[in-house]
Amino acid sequence: MDLVLEVADYYLLDKAYAKVLPASGPVDIPAVLNTTVYKGFAGLIDFESFSEEAAYGAPYLFPANEFTYASALLRDSIVRQTVSMFLVAVVFAYIVYFGAAIFSYYVVFDQENFKHPKMLKNQVVLEIKQACSAIPVMTALTVPWFVLELRGHSKLYWNPYEYGQAYLVLQFVLYIMFTDMCIYFIHRWLHWPSVYKHLHKPHHKWIVPTPFASFAFHPVDGYAQSLPYHVFPFIFPLHKLSYLVLFAFVTIWTVMIHDGEYMANNPVVNGSACHTIHHLYFNYNYGQYTTLWDRLGGSHRTPDKELFDRNTKMSTSTWKKQSKQMEEIKKVVEGDSDDRVYLNEKKEK
Repeated sequence: MDLVLEVADYYLLDKAYAKVLPASGPVDIPAVLNTTVYKGFAGLIDFESFSEEAAYGAPYLFPANEFTYASALLRDSIVRQTVSMFLVAVVFAYIVYFGAAIFSYYVVFDQENFKHPKMLKNQVVLEIKQACSAIPVMTALTVPWFVLELRGHSKLYWNPYEYGQAYLVLQFVLYIMFTDMCIYFIHRWLHWPSVYKHLHKPHHKWIVPTPFASFAFHPVDGYAQSLPYHVFPFIFPLHKLSYLVLFAFVTIWTVMIHDGEYMANNPVVNGSACHTIHHLYFNYNYGQYTTLWDRLGGSHRTPDKELFDRNTKMSTSTWKKQSKQMEEIKKVVEGDSDDRVYLNEKKEK
């Protein structure tokens, strides 16, 4: 996240901090900027000799300007890093959430889903409201991980030669495998009755989710399921650019598995069809990317073949069958109480 933060600092935050909390005395440019180690942006950096420890707190993507050291809160201040990362992460989360969800909603999501008997009244508005209220809290809970990364306590690295070229590819596989395993167990824990009713039930309000349900969690639930992404770089080396790519991929994937478009009819991939089964029937398909851990844990349920045929997927008979099974399982999971208000409730009756 230091790469993202430096871009924000260079173009916006340095100037803002300089105005709000200006330095009390003359600006002292760190000596590191006068050495041959610091050479500027991207390819101009000598990876063989560049020392992140030596340049700690100094810019290494962009050259210093008149505002870089003009604030009493320098870039390496833990207070500034905490505040800055919260602001940057919140803005990033909203942009990616709305960007991916809006695109998916209008380009991928089938509007015929609104005829499903288990679609809620004003569901999209409710999903957006819940997501918008959860994002700042989830971000605040996540910021300590970002600050630890910024202060050099993780295994994030910048020199692409440090662990070899092969590891630049292998790290993606490790990341998917590790987070897929961890999220499976966290997700199953969230379905324990005592935990479910307090944390995970708000996300299961959406029986037939839209892409806007992707972030519509109780904030502690969303944070718990994101933990593996933040723990990974403290256990395994991860290149900083790879980290950003994977961070964006995770967000987009989360939207995709809520879009109701069942492109992947694959026994390995835990795609939108598998996650639809999870929302409909609660106790199946807890995995995030693959079906591996659901198969090992006995919680895998193969998506109904009707979901992969446009005619049967949107048929009244399929929806009635889904609704009947859903109600039976819901009584076991949630009891008889149900605060959901269905869009087509009168038609269903």
